[in-house]
Amino acid sequence: MPVPRQLAAVARRLASTVLTLLVVSLALFAGASVLPGDAAGSWLGGNGTEQDLAALRHEWGLDRPLLVRYADWVTAALGGDLGTSLTARRPVAEIVAEPLWATTLLVLIAGAATMVLAVALGLATGLRPGSRLDRMLSGASLVVVAVPGFVLASLLVLVFSGTLGLLPAVSHPPLGGSPLDRPEILVLPVATIVLFGGAWAGRIVRATVADANGAPNARAARMAGLPEHQVVWRHVLPTTVPANAQVFGWLISSLFGGTTVIEVVFDYPGLSRILLSAVKNHDLAVLEGVGLLLAVIILISFILADLISLLADPKARTRAA
Repeated sequence: MPVPRQLAAVARRLASTVLTLLVVSLALFAGASVLPGDAAGSWLGGNGTEQDLAALRHEWGLDRPLLVRYADWVTAALGGDLGTSLTARRPVAEIVAEPLWATTLLVLIAGAATMVLAVALGLATGLRPGSRLDRMLSGASLVVVAVPGFVLASLLVLVFSGTLGLLPAVSHPPLGGSPLDRPEILVLPVATIVLFGGAWAGRIVRATVADANGAPNARAARMAGLPEHQVVWRHVLPTTVPANAQVFGWLISSLFGGTTVIEVVFDYPGLSRILLSAVKNHDLAVLEGVGLLLAVIILISFILADLISLLADPKARTRAA
């Protein structure tokens, strides 16, 4: 396929992503705006009069029409300004910078380990479907997936912190430091994510490996006398890349939006703290800023997964053309 067609396919995906982001931003802004109460009421703590509330709402621009506030917010966000926290009186970008880094660190480590575990499980079970190992690992995966994340996290804390005393039960970095300054605080949160994510993604990888292992090119390679490990690396795994790229793209994007429970259980200093505080204080600027950042990250994850699939699958490139 000519290169211009590939670029056209990428351009269409980017245009679709921009439109999706606009729709998400509008839904996010409208949803945050209809939450009960507002920042002015939280700021005054129930001690202000109606006149005080009205004056503060006017000062903060909360009495302006919704669409006007949305237009101002989107315009500022396009320039990199996520607004100012109404309660902390600090730029939202400054408030979320450190927690976003902490959550990103957790997601990247857990995501990488999850991919390794999922591929290992998928190969171990998909290359010999129906074997004793396949049945054992598939059954164990089902059990892990069926256990809620907070229960799995609590069990790990009970065993490795309460019983064995090997790891901290809470994930507190040193004062003024980052989680990397105490790597041991990452072990249990990462392990919780990896066990669940690896079990879930491993079952999907298993299906793609089983299909690729029975494909004509893999059978022809074996008939030609190619060693089994070369058949796997040259013919089986490359065939699974397009489908698994979508799986792992979804996995990484979901981790950014789905680590809240894990961060709360381990009191990890990620975005969950900021979000919970913003909800409690009705701080719409922080809610909207964090929501927009997460939407951008999730959409970028899907774009990268689409591009990997497009580059790895000639059929997909042909369809995109």
